[in-house]
Amino acid sequence: MDRRLPPSWQSAFDRSAKPEGDFVGLADIASFLGQYLRTILGFILCALFLGWFYIATTDPVYTAQTQLLIEPKMPQLLQQQAELNLTLDTAQVESQIAVMQSEKIATMVINQLKLKDDPIFNRSQNLGFLARLKKLGERWELSHSSQADESRNLSDFERDRMTMGAYIGGLDVRRVGVSYAITISFRALDPDTAANVANATADAFMREQLETKFTSAREGGSWLEQRLNELRTQMNTATKVAQEFRARHDYGIGEDSSIGSGSAAGKNAPTLEELEVAANTYRKMYESFLQAYTNSVSQQSYPVADARVITKATRPLAASDPRRRLVYAFAGLGGLMLGLGVAFLRFTLDRSIRSSRQLREDFGLECIGELAPIPARRAKLDAITTLPSSKYSVGLRRVKTAIDLHDPGRPLKCIGIASSLPSDGKSSFASNLAMLYSMCGEHVLVIDADIFHSVLSHGLLGAIDPVQATEWSIFENIAPSRNGRVDVLPSSVVDAKNLLTQRNLRAALAELQGYDMIIVDLPPLTVGADRLAVATCLDGVVLVAECGATPADLFGELVQMLHAGKTLVIGAVMTNVRAARVKEGYRRGQRAR
Repeated sequence: MDRRLPPSWQSAFDRSAKPEGDFVGLADIASFLGQYLRTILGFILCALFLGWFYIATTDPVYTAQTQLLIEPKMPQLLQQQAELNLTLDTAQVESQIAVMQSEKIATMVINQLKLKDDPIFNRSQNLGFLARLKKLGERWELSHSSQADESRNLSDFERDRMTMGAYIGGLDVRRVGVSYAITISFRALDPDTAANVANATADAFMREQLETKFTSAREGGSWLEQRLNELRTQMNTATKVAQEFRARHDYGIGEDSSIGSGSAAGKNAPTLEELEVAANTYRKMYESFLQAYTNSVSQQSYPVADARVITKATRPLAASDPRRRLVYAFAGLGGLMLGLGVAFLRFTLDRSIRSSRQLREDFGLECIGELAPIPARRAKLDAITTLPSSKYSVGLRRVKTAIDLHDPGRPLKCIGIASSLPSDGKSSFASNLAMLYSMCGEHVLVIDADIFHSVLSHGLLGAIDPVQATEWSIFENIAPSRNGRVDVLPSSVVDAKNLLTQRNLRAALAELQGYDMIIVDLPPLTVGADRLAVATCLDGVVLVAECGATPADLFGELVQMLHAGKTLVIGAVMTNVRAARVKEGYRRGQRAR
């Protein structure tokens, strides 16, 4: 479509343009939120429903904690070096944490508490969507028994690995700051199980430390005992040789001695002093190993662990997961962000009429009214009489005032109502506008020129009979509406008299000068632009566009066609407007009343 504006339209656009350009104000934000409020609320509700679904299908998880204190073991020389001390502390603590998370400790806890045979402990917590739907529809006992039946079908190895995975998945071991304290947390479906496993993990770790120390001490003691026997033999032999040498008062020993290898008179034979030194050396070595052996035996009898429990885990009173408030908060925030994103995407891709500012800036038209949705569907054609205090009625009165003040020097007695689509609310607006003029004491005629839909003829008159084109006056087929407010010229008469041609309509309007106001419901643009050529016979035309439904391109074609025919366009009316400004206009109208 050629979007170039005619000179008269362009001048009107230049006069109405505002210097703010693309400035976005609070009114624009409020209008945006009002237009897409349903979309945003819909996404928020969907997100909250998903949060509820997650909470309803997730088993409550309980967390129990116990704390250990590690006793550092470092030489006194290394404790004087601060940097090395911190490095050794970190390495020692991290090593202890690795031991607590090892499968050796896990196996000890599993065997101690017999977790392999616990169906609740081995139940999976990561359920798929279909499993959650099934769980939501079933009773807890049934799902519990089905889980137990499924676990019986697994092999021993699979059950072992499943139990090991459940234990490792629920265990969390962390260091408390930079201290020697370590927190052992365990998450389980049963609160008692969570506390028992946390305490059993701490006990298993200390028991493993004691067993390790006992094994090391026992192996060291065995080696010391063997070495002690060897030293005892060597010490006794050396002492015996020295005593024999002293008893003979000789300076050497014989060839049969276990120490010497030469003759008694040999120059290389050991002396008495050498033999005594060797005997004393073996004695000292024996005494040293004897002391080490004694210490080893004492450690075997009473080993001490390098860790102790400072806080024992107790049964948690409340579940730690799922966190209802946090889930609902994140769900609501996520739904809000997603709703705003989709609303902005719709706003960006939307090519429909959305605001009075768009009518002014894109088409050079002043929006003379914004009408809210009609509350009752059955009262669409006479809402002004049945619902006089509604938002729609208040907005309609503002439209009438704008029409009356359009050109005080040139009164408008014959007004056409046009739209791009038949669903824009054109016929309802024409009927209610005619009713409003009638309520003000004027004699009003409504001409249903929309022969393709005939909404006004059927709505205001009921069933009508087809009319044959004969030589009769138009007044013979004008009938009062059901409520008696206005007179109606039905669409069958318009079609029979071919009033959608300029010559015939001008002749008909000349006969209808006795009416104070004539409202003509014109056909929509979609049935053909040639049908709207009769608009040039009217004093002015009011264009109707439904907010968020009328395409901007199609509405632009309607405006261009009317301007090309030199038709006076009084202004545009937006129907089905749900923005906040409609509420403000309604409050002002209520105060004026």
